[in-house]
Amino acid sequence: MTTPPKARRDNNDARPGPVVLDEISKQIIEELQADGRKPYAAIGKAVGLSEAAVRQRVQRLLDAGVMQIVAVTDPLTLGFPRQAMIGIKCEGDLETVADKLSSIDEIDYVVLTAGSLDIMVEVVCEGDNHLLEILGKIRAIPTVRATETFVYLKLRKQTYSWGTR
Repeated sequence: MTTPPKARRDNNDARPGPVVLDEISKQIIEELQADGRKPYAAIGKAVGLSEAAVRQRVQRLLDAGVMQIVAVTDPLTLGFPRQAMIGIKCEGDLETVADKLSSIDEIDYVVLTAGSLDIMVEVVCEGDNHLLEILGKIRAIPTVRATETFVYLKLRKQTYSWGTR
């Protein structure tokens, strides 16, 4: 499976600091992480608020960008049997390369990294030929110097429930 859209965001340094959540907001988020379709009335019972109060809090959390409520699909069941993480070494402005990579439809995750690789991307492909096509698009970006592909053989664990701490 792939990283859900809630992990896709521009971590711009100009962004405000972390949002401080009270315990009830944290509980609401945890309820929605367990079941994103859970009715507000049921969440209200679990956290001790009215349905309307839960609805307002959820909307504030969505508006603040704290969370998104999305459907996460299983690429294997949708005809995308090849998944890979691609490490990229490049020169120059990493933000520009990341923007170009983000515009490639098959790339669903782009992160700037520290270490021997500058950028990591995740791709979901229809097969090996499709993966080669995507690698060609990546390598065509002028400042990309090298790529290293890590093909997924088997997914053992994937969760989106890291909570609110």
